Amino acid sequence: MKRTKKINAIAGVLVASLTLIAAGTANIAAVQPAQAVTMQQYKAKLQSQSDLKAKLAGVSSQLADQILELNDLNQNQIPAAQQALQDAQDSAEQAQAQAQAASERLEAAKQDKADLEEQIKQTGADYDDAKAAVAQMARDSFHGTTASEVMNVVTNSTTTEDFVNKMQADAAVTRTESNAANDAATQLNTAKNREQRLAAIEDEITTLKKKADTQAAAAQKAVETAQSKQDELNDLLAKGNAERESLENQKSQLTSQSAKEAAEIVAMESEINSWSSNYANQQASPSSGGSQAAAGKPSSSGSSSNNSGSSGSNNSNTSRPSTPATPSRPSNSGSSNSGSSSNSGASGMSYSVPGSCPAGSSFCYGHSTGNVGNAYPARQCTWWAYIRRQQLGLPVGSYLGNGAQWASKARALGYLVNNTPHVGAAMVFAPGQRVTSWYASAAYGHVAIVERVNSDGSVLISEGGTKCPYIPYSEVVYNASSFQYVHY
Repeated sequence: MKRTKKINAIAGVLVASLTLIAAGTANIAAVQPAQAVTMQQYKAKLQSQSDLKAKLAGVSSQLADQILELNDLNQNQIPAAQQALQDAQDSAEQAQAQAQAASERLEAAKQDKADLEEQIKQTGADYDDAKAAVAQMARDSFHGTTASEVMNVVTNSTTTEDFVNKMQADAAVTRTESNAANDAATQLNTAKNREQRLAAIEDEITTLKKKADTQAAAAQKAVETAQSKQDELNDLLAKGNAERESLENQKSQLTSQSAKEAAEIVAMESEINSWSSNYANQQASPSSGGSQAAAGKPSSSGSSSNNSGSSGSNNSNTSRPSTPATPSRPSNSGSSNSGSSSNSGASGMSYSVPGSCPAGSSFCYGHSTGNVGNAYPARQCTWWAYIRRQQLGLPVGSYLGNGAQWASKARALGYLVNNTPHVGAAMVFAPGQRVTSWYASAAYGHVAIVERVNSDGSVLISEGGTKCPYIPYSEVVYNASSFQYVHY
């Protein structure tokens, strides 16, 4: 046990040391392993921060610190805040469900009380009727048992049979009286039992009322906590936007190609992160991985585009693609083909981004798109890929299947599919294929959108899915040629 504690202590010191080394400067927030982040992912983030710092060698300390801070916002602070928000929203939803259940139990108890009070009221009326019947029978019996009546029965009976019959009739009257009395007693006993049940229900109502009030208060507090987390996330996103704008204004100070590209990647990641607020209210689908929605009328949610009718020229892409309902992306000449043959150098892929395929088009670029609306589960990788392709004016199908199936199904419709990345292409991951931060679903695979092709051959992607802390999420993926790409 002592040996285990000692090892844990040493491991803690090493992790703390790595954090300080990666941060580089005192004013950079230390990289901390976020919730549900594995040690492998944590080390990858440390390495990424260290690599970024190396690329910024020779850059003024003030500007380098600003780029590192923006990267920390992208990689750590914003994802952690998004996870905290998601946890708070889940807690609020659970608390509200519990409060609703408590309220429903209280209302059910109140209805039981009302029903029982009505039964007691009716029982009282029945009991009064029974008592009146007994009294009447008693009066009839009294009149039927006077001495004169008995003598009359005896003297007027001409046969023994008549006498017996008259006596049996009198006995029957007596039995009826007894039965009526027993019924009245039973009704009275039932009324008493119901009154006891009523008292028990009233006690239960008091208890349930307290529980309902407690659950309602807890739900309100959870909602307030979630709102607080939302505000914190919004503040971080606003901070990221401000720092990105400041960085754009200072890019002219960057002289080395590696520093320029590093700054561009960090700025682009920040911009992709900022889009997440547009999709924050979309509810997660119960489907897992990238599974396709059940057949039915597809939704057009998120399918609008700013690019309808945009130029369809075959010039290679020389600017960042734009996205609807978000701040316009700053010009970044050549950023999409930096050091890569993924655009003009690749045969058949000299299309521009944004493309010339209007949102909802069923036919463009010489083939059927298979597009009848967004039929994919909300927040899944396929859902986001559909939305983003439409935003970029590129064709996309509504029933391309799970993420891993996009390449084969798109090829069957006439799309160009190969292993060369291009801005705007749908990047297809086979089931279980390695992604930078996680593995694609072993059952469904994964699909993402290429936002940038970097000089080292890596690609910056935007993506959705249940594992993403927010949507869209951004990350850099290496060994890009190992994946398939759906173009146009």
